[in-house]
Amino acid sequence: MAQRNTWQRERVREALADARGFVSAQTLHATLRGENTGIGLATVYRALSGLAASGDADSLQSPEGEALYRACTSAGHHHHLICRSCGQTVEIEAKDVEAWAQRTAALHGFSEAEHVVDIFGLCTPCANRRAAERSA
Repeated sequence: MAQRNTWQRERVREALADARGFVSAQTLHATLRGENTGIGLATVYRALSGLAASGDADSLQSPEGEALYRACTSAGHHHHLICRSCGQTVEIEAKDVEAWAQRTAALHGFSEAEHVVDIFGLCTPCANRRAAERSA
């Protein structure tokens, strides 16, 4: 069943597009609450779920297990490099990963294999900042 395109869902979509990197539903809700939109947390969760299902948002699980969302700017299958510190995200294609996933699945008798690869690390500015803090 398709979701209705309500003003609340559209406002969640806009807030997600304005966000930097991946954000949690709680973070997005706090932003919307600060704008006095009156949009509830349950509505934010439903809207994000619908946006992810339609391909308009990427979703992933953080290393801490929290669901995070980001407005999707790439059509088709892709992967992410995500800074653990600032949330900067780079969308990447990884043909080697695609080939490895298919080979590994076939080796074990699987077909129609799907996968998700999200790589967490530190972007250069955050790594430099951390190194400077450690040497201070």
